[in-house]
Amino acid sequence: MKRLPTYFLSHGGGPWPYLTGAFREHYRPLEASLQALARELGSKPRAVLMVSGHWEASAFTVMANRHPPMVYDYSGFPEHTYHVQYGAPGSPELAARVKHLLEAAGIEVRLDAHRGFDHGCFAPMAVLYPEADVPVIQLSLQTGYDPQAHLALGRALAPVRDEGVLIIGSGLSYHNLQAFGPPAKEASEAFDAWLQETLVDSPPAARTQRLLQWEEAPSARRAHPQADHLIPLMVAVGAAEDEAAVCVYHEQDFFGGVTASSFRFGQAG
Repeated sequence: MKRLPTYFLSHGGGPWPYLTGAFREHYRPLEASLQALARELGSKPRAVLMVSGHWEASAFTVMANRHPPMVYDYSGFPEHTYHVQYGAPGSPELAARVKHLLEAAGIEVRLDAHRGFDHGCFAPMAVLYPEADVPVIQLSLQTGYDPQAHLALGRALAPVRDEGVLIIGSGLSYHNLQAFGPPAKEASEAFDAWLQETLVDSPPAARTQRLLQWEEAPSARRAHPQADHLIPLMVAVGAAEDEAAVCVYHEQDFFGGVTASSFRFGQAG
């Protein structure tokens, strides 16, 4: 079985694939990038392992629900978006495999038999695989957002790439909701330029070291006052630490001012 790449995706806001009108139009380039991702992979993966910026726990926790419910973790959207369903099955078997790998690496891990899909998961998945026919499990972040711990998490997960499992870190390359749109222009451009240099242009060892020191990057804390939407990147990198990266989505005028990007690590197709 061919080794699958890993991805860090800028997932967009709220339940955007289920909206219409002007708000929805902002997401056309992101939507096109997700559709291209599915095409470049070719055949569908056996399962998707998603690390979303919208779930954290004191210890890494794996979704073990065979029929995951929905988590509508957003506010201010139309009523129908609180009833949408992304009906992909879960995979307790994959959850058990992940638990085994993490424990073998000395990483504390728990199972959660009740957790459902949050929008950091179901929004991009609704575009990637709208038929909801690929099993999906989520894995939480660990409270504290330690880059080293999440890189180590990715390293421990790497074997599932050879087992048909697609690892996705779902966040956003710029996530400061107090300075979105035009006010984001300067900070998002500066931080995105650092991301491109770090992920695409740096050799693997230097890439890892730069990520460990991400708070020293230009406009780092203006781009990420809280690190929840950046830390999923560490998992995607850790699981493909020695492999080249490419930018698979890049937009410089998202919502009128945000520079946003997504990245692939390893070869696709």
